[in-house]
Amino acid sequence: MNNPTSHILMGCVAALLARASLLAAQESAPAPPPLPWSQNDGELLPNGIRLPKVWPPTTMRPSDKPMAVPYLKFPPAVLPINVGRQLFVDDFLIAKTDLTRTFHKAEKYAGNPVLTPETPQELTPHDDDDDRGIAVGACSFLPGGAFFDPAAGLFKMWYTAGHRGALAMVQSRDGLHWDRPMLAADGSNVLIPKAKRIGNPTIWLDLNADDAGRVKLLTTNGHKLMTSVDGRQWSEGVSAGKAADYCSFFYNPFRKVWVFSLKTENSRGRVRSYAESAEFAKANWTNAVYWMNADELDPPDAQVNDAAQLYSHVAVAYESLFLGEFVIHLGPHNKVCAAGKFPKHTDIKLGYSRDGFHWSRPDREPFIEQTGRVGDWDRKYVQAPNGLCFVVGDRLIFPFTAFSGFAPDGTPGMYSGASIGLAMLRRDGFVSMDAGPARGTLQTRHVTFDGKCLFVNIDNPQGELRVEVLDTAGQPIAPFTLANCRPVSVDSTIQQVTWKGAEDLSPLRSTPVQFRFKLTRGKLYAFWVSADEGGASCGYVAAGGPGYRGTVDTEGPGRRARHAPTATLSR
Repeated sequence: MNNPTSHILMGCVAALLARASLLAAQESAPAPPPLPWSQNDGELLPNGIRLPKVWPPTTMRPSDKPMAVPYLKFPPAVLPINVGRQLFVDDFLIAKTDLTRTFHKAEKYAGNPVLTPETPQELTPHDDDDDRGIAVGACSFLPGGAFFDPAAGLFKMWYTAGHRGALAMVQSRDGLHWDRPMLAADGSNVLIPKAKRIGNPTIWLDLNADDAGRVKLLTTNGHKLMTSVDGRQWSEGVSAGKAADYCSFFYNPFRKVWVFSLKTENSRGRVRSYAESAEFAKANWTNAVYWMNADELDPPDAQVNDAAQLYSHVAVAYESLFLGEFVIHLGPHNKVCAAGKFPKHTDIKLGYSRDGFHWSRPDREPFIEQTGRVGDWDRKYVQAPNGLCFVVGDRLIFPFTAFSGFAPDGTPGMYSGASIGLAMLRRDGFVSMDAGPARGTLQTRHVTFDGKCLFVNIDNPQGELRVEVLDTAGQPIAPFTLANCRPVSVDSTIQQVTWKGAEDLSPLRSTPVQFRFKLTRGKLYAFWVSADEGGASCGYVAAGGPGYRGTVDTEGPGRRARHAPTATLSR
């Protein structure tokens, strides 16, 4: 065995054995006892959470149980709410309530799919290296990226043209209708040709970087980190380390670090490890720690009955927290799908994190799901891109990929027929706290703020919302009482709450208080205290959108609303 191919194969085998040994050690090693969360003495986050000094945690192990979320068990005594809209996705903000929490799923756009395989690169057959399944016709996020580019005034989506093919890009002025710009010498929309063998790349549009590092890329092959001004000319790739395919990364603006979500495998199948780096191009995964897996609350596909696996994971800062899309794999095994020439079953589910590591997943119903029906473009194998969602007026737009299992010419295949569609959700609309005809109450924990105007995201045109402000003894602070509160009866994603006898909340700045919301016949989605009547939240806006100059909501609603496209939702 002296030929070059043999040496390559031996090297690959050695690397796989080393990775398997590392994962086995991670899984079996005893976890050192941490300090109680309430005694943390590490970094302080803007939301008041104090992290352990040792970060990221090294104590995670594979488990059937849902991930423990210590900041929910031991919340800060006082919560600063200066950054972003405050969402009720968990009990972090809530001292007590008798309102009903309702989880909402995205609605698929009636004009789906918005991108289907048409170009030579997208239609070229690919002999899959792992399963020998012929893949034909693919425009896919695996995971790719979707971001609004304020410099160009365009929505952009980076995707794989053809299965494990070229990196391509499409653009849109309204987020609904997409075109392929001429980016290559041959007139195609290809940024990196298939010949470069980058696998399924992950993209991040970094609006805070200098021009040279504005577009960031992680390849599947070799896990190289690359940067570019415009996606055409790239830096020389730097290897970050070893992992499986479909790794992803996101920026944590609360701590100013890049987080890498690494796909690995153990006794629970596909799982995730965690690594972070202050500098993207200097990431080193050798210090990665075990992170998370699917668990007993992820129900199997009744027709397959395979244990759920965490196939992919993407995340982004949204307002005051992290929004995560968890792609849950429900089988069957790749070999079964390759032999049967049909796609795998995956669904997109949501999770939320307030420290960037621990994830709460309170709702296990799919947020964006496959239909499972032969003939549907979104039959199976649903995937999510980096960036997750655009913020467009009163709506969030979620791009996603799904596979029909059929090439445009009707040929079946495990990875054939990948298209891109959109799903919509009300702004902040992941969770609502609901009241019926009888008045319900939600009282927050103690909070502090530097702003002066209270806003809510509320849907109660047939009901009424009043708010009072309480001191540390639980007593109403005049004039911010229920009697003085001007009742709110409206369906609006941004509605100011005011009181008679008070110009604004300025007298209460930096003072620990509680808000008590009294609601009838309505849904309360979020609240926040803004610096002015414009309603800007100073929170993060995911993949961005029209009217935002960067990644933070500093504009207020007026300018953004004029750019909001009119979208028809399927029912």
